[in-house]
Amino acid sequence: MLEKTLPASSRLWLRRQCPLAEPRLRLVCFPHAGGAPTAYQGWQDLLPTDIELSAVCYPGRQNRVGERPIDRMEPLADQVCRALLPLADRPLALFGHGMGAVVAYEVAVRLAGQYRISLVALLVSAHAAPHLCADDARRIPVGDRQLARRAAAADPTLLRFPELMDLAMIALRADHDLLHAYRPASTPPVTVPITGYLGTGDPRVSHGEMRAWSRVAASGFELRTFPGDHRHPEDGEAALVTDIAERLAGVGGASETLPEDSPAPPRNV
Repeated sequence: MLEKTLPASSRLWLRRQCPLAEPRLRLVCFPHAGGAPTAYQGWQDLLPTDIELSAVCYPGRQNRVGERPIDRMEPLADQVCRALLPLADRPLALFGHGMGAVVAYEVAVRLAGQYRISLVALLVSAHAAPHLCADDARRIPVGDRQLARRAAAADPTLLRFPELMDLAMIALRADHDLLHAYRPASTPPVTVPITGYLGTGDPRVSHGEMRAWSRVAASGFELRTFPGDHRHPEDGEAALVTDIAERLAGVGGASETLPEDSPAPPRNV
């Protein structure tokens, strides 16, 4: 299986539920601040069978919980970029939610600029465009109590196990330090289409902040909205994953037809 052929450094960074021998396309997902690959557990079953799903595992969580989290964008994006190189024998698409959106963007820039590897799509969710992050960094930092509330909202199990909350807070604080310090010196456009996703009830990201991704979209930008908040669509993730699959249909080869009973996709705005 392909999993055994990957270098150890790539296996450290990437988690795959079902490695495919001959995928048409590889979709790589980047978790939100404090998040882990388990955020995308179950997505593979919602995708066409010729799309292989990977999720990035940042240091300081899941089986990397003993590692020191990375709290600066440059080393994080550099290391993820190198880990993805062995997967570039097939077309690559990147999806990032929250913090993962800007990490995915930085990885896309590095893949194109340093390795001449162009993506087939960049999909970003629930985060302001990169060039707005310098403004965000001047805001008052989020306090630990507020971070703890966010962590518990994402995973209520943490409320029952304080020791797990302590571990989660280490990674979450590092991720927010990364976002607070992130001031891109430049924001070069990517040469592939960008699709943005936004929950209509998201209290943290505005419609204008998401539409600002068009500034770095040399091949076009489309914003899709769905009823829901910052974390997930109101009716679950199926509609979001179905829409992502439709964005990737026909890319890299013949695409599998989506089931007729697929959930209604997010709304195009």
